[in-house]
Amino acid sequence: MSTEEKSLHFIEQIIEDSLSNGFPQDKLRFRFPPEPNGYLHIGHAKSICLNFGLGLKYNAPVNLRFDDTNPAKEEQEYVDAIKEDLQWLGFNWAEERYASDYFQQLYDWAVKMIKNGKAYIDSQSSEDMAAQKGTPTLPGVDGPYRNRSIEENLTLFEGMKNGDFEEGSHVLRAKIDMTSTNMLMRDPLMYRVLHRHHHRTGNDWKIYPMYDFAHGESDYIEQISHSICTLEFVMHRELYNWFLDQIYPESSSGSNDSKVKPHQYEFARLNLNYTVMSKRKLLQLVQENIVNGWDDPRMPTISGLRRRGYTANSIRKFCDIIGVAKRENIIDFSLLEFCLREDLNKTAPRVMAVLDPIKLVITNYPEDKEEWLEAENNQEDESAGFRKVPFSRELYIEREDFLEDAPAKFFRLSLGREVRLKNAYIIKGESVIKDAAGTITEIHVTYDEDSRSGSGSEASQRKVAGTLHWVSIQHALETEVRLYDRLFIDEAPDSHKEKNFLEFMNPSSLQIVKGFVEPSLATVQSGEKFQFQRLGYFNVDKDTTEGKIVFNKTVGLKDAWEEKGKKEENLLMNTQKEINKYVKEKDENNASLILNSIVENIKSIDNYSLIIQTIVKNIKNDNNSLLFSNLILHHSDKVQVKDIEEEALTKLYTMSLKSQMAAVRILAVENLQNDLNNFSLFETQLSELKTNEKNEKVLQLLNDLKI
Repeated sequence: MSTEEKSLHFIEQIIEDSLSNGFPQDKLRFRFPPEPNGYLHIGHAKSICLNFGLGLKYNAPVNLRFDDTNPAKEEQEYVDAIKEDLQWLGFNWAEERYASDYFQQLYDWAVKMIKNGKAYIDSQSSEDMAAQKGTPTLPGVDGPYRNRSIEENLTLFEGMKNGDFEEGSHVLRAKIDMTSTNMLMRDPLMYRVLHRHHHRTGNDWKIYPMYDFAHGESDYIEQISHSICTLEFVMHRELYNWFLDQIYPESSSGSNDSKVKPHQYEFARLNLNYTVMSKRKLLQLVQENIVNGWDDPRMPTISGLRRRGYTANSIRKFCDIIGVAKRENIIDFSLLEFCLREDLNKTAPRVMAVLDPIKLVITNYPEDKEEWLEAENNQEDESAGFRKVPFSRELYIEREDFLEDAPAKFFRLSLGREVRLKNAYIIKGESVIKDAAGTITEIHVTYDEDSRSGSGSEASQRKVAGTLHWVSIQHALETEVRLYDRLFIDEAPDSHKEKNFLEFMNPSSLQIVKGFVEPSLATVQSGEKFQFQRLGYFNVDKDTTEGKIVFNKTVGLKDAWEEKGKKEENLLMNTQKEINKYVKEKDENNASLILNSIVENIKSIDNYSLIIQTIVKNIKNDNNSLLFSNLILHHSDKVQVKDIEEEALTKLYTMSLKSQMAAVRILAVENLQNDLNNFSLFETQLSELKTNEKNEKVLQLLNDLKI
C-alpha cells in the first residue's frame, strides 16, 4: 500500500480502499484498451498516463489490449502506431493482448448463455429492434423472436458462425429486461454477422462480438482488477457487471473463488479547446486531405504532436497537472503549450535563424573580414557550453525588426538609432536602398568596433534599446520552415448546432517560408529541437534530407492565442464605446468615418464564440446595445442568423423594430431581409411599423419589401 503523503485522486483512493479491505496487492492489474481504428490523440494520453501511472505506483502489471472486435474499421497500421506512441511516451506494457485472442472463449460463453436462456437470436431489422426498444421514458416491448427455443437459437448461432447468413440477417441479443430504466439493459446486442477480413484472424470468423460483451469478459480473462474508463461508460457499468455475472463463478463448486472479478470505474476524459477529439472527425480530416496524414503536426494525435516537436515529458507533465476528476471540464490548449515551453526552455539549444529576411550591410566593416563569435547554447543549462557563429559585413535580419521612421516605443532598428546584434556589436541605422516600388531592399548601418559582446570594453557595456538576432549571409543555410498554428479558430469547433466543424478551419494553420539559419545546424537530424532566438521553438521534420533541411514551428515563445483573444475582447469592448460616439456625432461625415471604423473592427474578429456571446449579451432594452448587436449580425462574416438561438434572435428582432433609434430599425429590417426563415413571422410587425414609420430611410426599406 502506498505511504505517500500527497493527496490522492479518487481512483487512487479507490485502490487504497481495496487494499485496506484485504484485496491482495499482487492481484492488482490494469490495462490500456484502445480500439485500433485510428491513431491515439492527446485525449488518450490522459488514460495512458493514468493506467500506466497506477502500474508504476503500485508495482502492478499493465496490459496493452487491443479491443479489435470490428474488422470494418480496424487496421494493423493503427496497431503499430499505437505501440509506437506508447513507447515514445515512455511506458512499457506487461503483456500485449487482443480481444481477438479470446474469440473462441467469447463464443463458448455466448453458447453457454443461450443454453441458460440468457441470450437469443433476433432476426428483425435494426429499425424494428430500435422501435421496440422504447425511449428513456417509455419501456420497450418484447420482440417476436425473444422466446425462440434454445435449440433453434443454438442452430442459428452456429449458422451465423459458419457464414451461412448475410450481414444484418441475424444478431445475438442478451435476454435481460426490455422494461429496464437503463436502455442499455434492454436486450443489448452481443454478436453481429460481418463477412470482413480481420487484421489478425483473417477470414476465420464470420461473426464478431460487440464491445460491451467483449470488453468486460476480456478484463476477466486477463484478471484486470480495476477496469478504468471514461465517463460516457457510466451507464454501461450495469451491463458490464451483468455480463460478468453470467460467467463468474463458472461453477457452483466455488472453483473460481480465487479469481478476481473486475470492477469498472469512470473518470472524466480530457476535453481540449481549439481541437476535435472524435476519431471519426480526425479520420475525415485525413481522408479529405485537409491535413497531410495522421501525423500532420497540426493534428492532436500523439504522432502529430511528436512530429511537431512536442516532448513526451511535456505531455506527461500536462496530464499530471490536469489531474483525474469525476466531472467533465474543458482544458485550455495554452496549458499544453505552457508545459511544452517549460520543458523545451531547459533542453533546447539556442540558435539564430531569420525567417523574413532583409539584407543589412555594415558599411564600415571590412569587406573581406570574417569573425567567429562565441555564443551561449542555453543559458538555462550551464553544461550546454558555447558555440562559434560567423560574423561578416553582410547579414540578414528580420524585416519587422526595422522601421525607416519608427515611433518612440519601437525598440528595434531605425534610422539614427542604435541596437545590439546578439553576441556581436552595437550598430546604428544610417540609410536604406529601395526598389522601384519603394520597398526597402537593403539597410545600411555602421558598427562600433569596440562594442563586441563579452569583450569587457566600456563600449560593450553601453545600454541600447534592443537586441536583434541575425545570420551572416555568406555562411547562412537556406531551409524550409513550416509555420504551424492551431487547426481551428474556434474554441469548440464541433459543438455548434447547425455548423460543420470544418467551417472553423484556420486558414493560417500552415504557412511555408524560406528561412536562413546559422551554419551550426548543417548536420541536424530529424527530431532535434532548437529555440530560434526571439522566434520560438522549432523541430527538425522527418522530411529533412541531406540536401534540404525542414523545420517545423513547434510553439512560440509567448502565447500568441491568449494575446489575440485578449486583443479581440478589448477591440469589441472599445468598439462598443465607439457606438456611443457614433450615435452622438452630429456631423454626418464624421459619423460615417466612425461607422466605417466600427464595421472594420467587427469584420476583423475571428473568434466565433466571442461574436455570438457579444450579440446575445447586447440584446437588451438599450438602443446602443441593440445597434451593436445588429451591426455585428449584419457585417461579421463569421456568424449567420441561423447561428443565433431562436429565442434570442426573436427577442433581438422584436426589440429592434420597436427601437426609438432609426439606425436600429434600419439594421433590423435589413437583417430580416436576409433571414427568410424568420421574415414571415414578423410580417405583421413590419406592416404596423410601415403604417407608423416617420423616417424616410426606414420607409423606403419597408416599401421595397412590398408587404
